[in-house]
Amino acid sequence: MLELAPLLVSALILGLLGGGHCLGMCGGLMGALTLAIPAEQRGRRLQLLLAYNLGRILSYSLAGLLLGLAGWAIAGSKAEVAMRTMAALLLIAMGLYLAGWWSGLTRIEALGRGLWRHIQPLTRRFMPVSNLPRALVLGGLWGWLPCGLVYSTLLWASSQGNAVNSALLMLAFGLGTWPVLLATGLAAERITTLLRKRGVRMAGGLLVILFGIWTLPGPHQHWLMGH
Repeated sequence: MLELAPLLVSALILGLLGGGHCLGMCGGLMGALTLAIPAEQRGRRLQLLLAYNLGRILSYSLAGLLLGLAGWAIAGSKAEVAMRTMAALLLIAMGLYLAGWWSGLTRIEALGRGLWRHIQPLTRRFMPVSNLPRALVLGGLWGWLPCGLVYSTLLWASSQGNAVNSALLMLAFGLGTWPVLLATGLAAERITTLLRKRGVRMAGGLLVILFGIWTLPGPHQHWLMGH
């Protein structure tokens, strides 16, 4: 667990720094889900919003577990090296996106649109949101919304060669996205303003790029470990 701790912190930071992207992707959906709460349930709005986000984060963890099984199955093979290389390149692309230097990462979202077309109609069955189980399931379905940031993190998590670790990394990533999507009022404005500051985004992007370089398989890892 001590060895996993730095990776969990990294996943948490990836989710937090990607909060601006989450607002663009999910902010409108979050508003729609809030409006889907009946008037008589408005007093439980915070509980229902928590359930939405819990369902979303659990769906990230499930995806991490499933893809992590694939990573575990190919551990020790040449395919594992290829997966780690692809994950590292996606992390670098994610860093470039977070820093505002390149937005090509969003093109990856097209890969999940076919699946989302089948999932989206299911969301109507749970509206209006009259109780916590409905909110939890609806949030779980929301977690499969196509997102380049999620896909990149998912591939990186799955390249660890351990399905449970992959699920934990995606859980940490999801928790990192939570503050921006859940916070309301002045606190949300402060968080959003901080995350959208160019200096913060550039620093975060550079950190993710360096982490991607570190993830790339090669002799540089042994050199870095020695220093």
